[in-house]
Amino acid sequence: MTSPIDIEGGGTSVVVDGDQQPKSKPEEAKQLEGRSPGQLMWIRFKRDRTGVISAYVVIFFFVVGLAAPLIAKLYGKDPYTVFADERPELFDSAGVPLQPNGGISGEFWFGLEPGNGYDVFTKLLYGIRNSLMISLAVTVATVLTGIVLGVAAGYLGGKPDQLISRVIDFLLAFPAQLFFIASMPVVVSLFVSPRDETPVYVRVVALIAVQWVLGWMSLARILRGTTLALREREFIEAAKVSGASPVRIIRKEILPNVVTPILVQSTYMLPNFVTAEAGLSFLGVGIVEPTPDWGQMFSKASTELVMQNDITYMFFPGISMIIFIVAFNLLGDSVRDAFDPKTAR
Repeated sequence: MTSPIDIEGGGTSVVVDGDQQPKSKPEEAKQLEGRSPGQLMWIRFKRDRTGVISAYVVIFFFVVGLAAPLIAKLYGKDPYTVFADERPELFDSAGVPLQPNGGISGEFWFGLEPGNGYDVFTKLLYGIRNSLMISLAVTVATVLTGIVLGVAAGYLGGKPDQLISRVIDFLLAFPAQLFFIASMPVVVSLFVSPRDETPVYVRVVALIAVQWVLGWMSLARILRGTTLALREREFIEAAKVSGASPVRIIRKEILPNVVTPILVQSTYMLPNFVTAEAGLSFLGVGIVEPTPDWGQMFSKASTELVMQNDITYMFFPGISMIIFIVAFNLLGDSVRDAFDPKTAR
């Protein structure tokens, strides 16, 4: 059997006659010939264990959200049943579950909510579902708007660039959280009279619209700067000389070269929208009972009844949101590093 040979400056290793030997850098580079940037990005991403684990966690949350009705059906309960009325023997006179830890048992896995007595497990499932779907819709809307306006401003230049840039500067001057809180009741009142009960879909549309208005500017500004640099490159000039229309140049030449900032920014934007949506529901201007929502559960946990009698109620929505936000942020870092291997964490 041949003994291992140590070659200075060698790259990865190969096995020859049962022994592992270093592979030279030219051989390693040769294996990468002919691979697209996307394939190289995927190879680098798969080597990042933190990114892969974070991706699995994020996928798990989305699967749980999408499958919430099926899981609740198998579990045998729903988030709308008022167990304080259906099963009053489980609660004391104040509406607090009699069993310890909020009534956690084999029948109620995460316990019962003090007051109305909603099942915490199914309420959390549907809360994750509603929060993620709203945040995903906001992310899609803001990304599309940022792409259209940012790329258009950078490529067209002149007056269109000045107009879009001034709009971006104007909107960036607004304090986002205060704007969300102040504008939500106004947007809702445009569709429903204050004397009438607001339908859930109106609140959902208002949440998406309000966050979208102040959510697209950062991505648009990044894409504007990237496009300004790209339009001076030789391949863009060659496309212009060949008679390609601006729409074709943007679609065929510029957009493929701005995929990196789009993907990276998207992975940072979605968790921000999740926390923003949860904050609005926490303050009572977002989703309200009986519709389940992540932020609404935090609002319920902060009430005097829950804080004094069931401190475990906050645990499940709190730990689940922390895990989701941390995993999504780590995923964003891994995506960034995979696209740009020169960066280091």
